[in-house]
Amino acid sequence: VQLQASGGGLVQAGGSLRLSCAASGRTDSLYAVAWFRQAPGKEREFVAKIGWSNPYMDAAGSVKGRFTISKDKAQNMVYLQMNSVKPEDTALYYCAAGRIRVDTISDVDYWGQGTQVTVSS
Repeated sequence: VQLQASGGGLVQAGGSLRLSCAASGRTDSLYAVAWFRQAPGKEREFVAKIGWSNPYMDAAGSVKGRFTISKDKAQNMVYLQMNSVKPEDTALYYCAAGRIRVDTISDVDYWGQGTQVTVSS
């Protein structure tokens, strides 16, 4: 499975941005797809996840109510709609997928390249 993330950029605090993740290859083997992020000097952290063939979704407490994960399975796409962004959301955002689960970094079977999100105050 290959994952291609896109959509990052520079946005002002309070603004919105939508990240996209295009999946290709053996996507039928996937259980869930997630977004992780890593800010400079910090560890990579979970942001949100969505089931690939089930409706389950979840998000980190720091982004709940502001970020929404969604998917278009027919197009093999997963999206992260980021609203009311804050400077602390600045990070490199990674698309990730797992065949069994995708709750933590160690669960991830496939990583996409990161897309940079920078929020100015």
